[in-house]
Amino acid sequence: MLPAKTIERLSQYRRTLLRSLEKGKLHIFSHELADLHNITAVQVRRDIMLIGYTGQLRKGYNIKKLIEAIGKIIDSKNCQNIAIIGIGNLGKAITSYFNGKRSNLKITVAFDTNPDKVGKIISGVKCYHINDLIEIIKEQDISIGIITTPPDNAVDIAEKLTMAGIKGILNFTTTPINVSPNVCLEEYDMVTSIEKLSYFIKNKNV
Repeated sequence: MLPAKTIERLSQYRRTLLRSLEKGKLHIFSHELADLHNITAVQVRRDIMLIGYTGQLRKGYNIKKLIEAIGKIIDSKNCQNIAIIGIGNLGKAITSYFNGKRSNLKITVAFDTNPDKVGKIISGVKCYHINDLIEIIKEQDISIGIITTPPDNAVDIAEKLTMAGIKGILNFTTTPINVSPNVCLEEYDMVTSIEKLSYFIKNKNV
């Protein structure tokens, strides 16, 4: 199993490679990819070697083949269904942006408590009441849950997702959550990220 940071970089490389391919570029060198991601060419070569792919000395990496190689490592063979819990502004934005980006990953349902949303199609997915979460997740074979609810609800939602058999959770709230060892957890704290940026900007200006 590859390190989490390597998987993150491979995902980022693939997005860059796809954009390069769209522009008509067919090959790319490790130093070009490194410059685009503000890392070293050594790091790029190390990551790509880990997936068993090598480039050509004079041409660099074949972009199309490298995209395919990364896909074999990252992507699941079968489509994985995703649920958004909390279809407010953030939940709608994530759903609208993400769907269609990857053929093997799809946000298929949303959950909320707002009666104006329950039963309706929002950003292309049907919204169910949070009370039906366990039943719907099991019924529709959903493996990933994205939490975009108010922070106070995050722990309870994570527990329900775990009870429903969810395999992975992406937590967008500012409340840390704990999950069982058989559930993969990613937490994104926007406030902390912005404060970190603010700290470094402040110290650069000193």
